[in-house]
Amino acid sequence: MSKYLTAALYKFVSLPNYKLLQTPILEACITNNIKGTLLLAEEGINGTIAGLPQDMHNLLNFLRTDAIFESRFADLEHKESFASEHPFYRMKVKLKKEIVTLGVPGVSPTKKVGTYVKPEDWNALISDPDVILIDTRNDYEVDIGTFKGAIDPKTTTFREFPEYVAEHFDKTKHKKVAMFCTGGIRCEKASSYMMDQGFEEVYHLQGGILKYLETVPEAESMWEGECFVFDQRVAVKHNLEVGEFDQCYACRHPLSPAEMQSTQYTAGISCPYCYDKLTEEKKASLTERQKQVILAKQRGQAHIGEKQKNN
Repeated sequence: MSKYLTAALYKFVSLPNYKLLQTPILEACITNNIKGTLLLAEEGINGTIAGLPQDMHNLLNFLRTDAIFESRFADLEHKESFASEHPFYRMKVKLKKEIVTLGVPGVSPTKKVGTYVKPEDWNALISDPDVILIDTRNDYEVDIGTFKGAIDPKTTTFREFPEYVAEHFDKTKHKKVAMFCTGGIRCEKASSYMMDQGFEEVYHLQGGILKYLETVPEAESMWEGECFVFDQRVAVKHNLEVGEFDQCYACRHPLSPAEMQSTQYTAGISCPYCYDKLTEEKKASLTERQKQVILAKQRGQAHIGEKQKNN
């Protein structure tokens, strides 16, 4: 039975007093038994939190209506999923320079942003032969699924995106650029960066891949594969059904059922993507940790370090 409600949320909005919001938000989360992580920066809020449904609704209502926020979160959107076990062990509200790290000072959707494209209008846009379609996610995310015809920058972190754009795109030649990411936050900020660089027609998928998979019928979809998510589900398919992938604890790379049959895969210790890259010291540490996970399961407890999806 799915008992806990998980909400992934973000909003780019000017928060000049964001440091003063840390304590009241943390206290409200603790009061409502909410756990997870929220990031606050001058450019907005981002994070994933979970708790019992009524407690979560109380917390979200607090964010949207309390006078301390001056209505800046009134239209805060969130994406829901459910889990039988609590996906988090503690509650943190962190102060950051950015709610998603691009590493370029001054770039923020609160100042300049591309055109938001609704999921139902996305197919038409990316079918335009003049549109350059860019996946703004990390390489391991792209590996298991992306939109047909999308360019994979092969970045390992979002901070590498500006360098990739500088090396591969020219604002005088690439007139129309469309971008997407998991939930919308990275492509929204990427659109701000590209407009700051002088690209004129910049588009991004509103609500990200998740909203597209939830909204667009599978028969009409241009999505290929599964979508990696940063929670216990690991990956989702159309209609946000849980996918077939699991995840390697050692390197965090998503793994298909076939890859988990590899001789280089050992649950909690290694996989085909990291088998030859782990030091003996690291392997020994992972082996010991896996022993503790197994012992915890035998006692009917969850190991605090276990983040992989239950098989």
